[in-house]
Amino acid sequence: VQLQACGGGLVQAGGSLRLSCAASGRTFSSYAVGWFRQAPGREREFVAAVRSGGSTYYADSVKGRFTISRDNAKNTVYLQMNTLRPEDTAVYYCAAALRLIISTIRVPSMYDYWGQGTLVTVSS
Repeated sequence: VQLQACGGGLVQAGGSLRLSCAASGRTFSSYAVGWFRQAPGREREFVAAVRSGGSTYYADSVKGRFTISRDNAKNTVYLQMNTLRPEDTAVYYCAAALRLIISTIRVPSMYDYWGQGTLVTVSS
């Protein structure tokens, strides 16, 4: 599976962006897909994930502001980000995993494939 993330950019605080993660491969619907982010000098952190069955999971810091969704017909996962804050500034990565249990869905090392990242900058 190859992943291509896009949609990042510069936005003012309170604004919105939608990230896309496009995947190759006919079995994409079988994969769990997660979004992670990494700010300068910080570790990569979990943002949101959607399992193959559609269940969604969010970090507390983005719950109620971000929405993850998937369109299996388009082999694409989206991250709609609303009410953005300066602390959301980071490089955002999408990742995919074929076998993922709920207890590990927030762990970056459990994902098998990664996209190249897209930069989100939120100005105050």
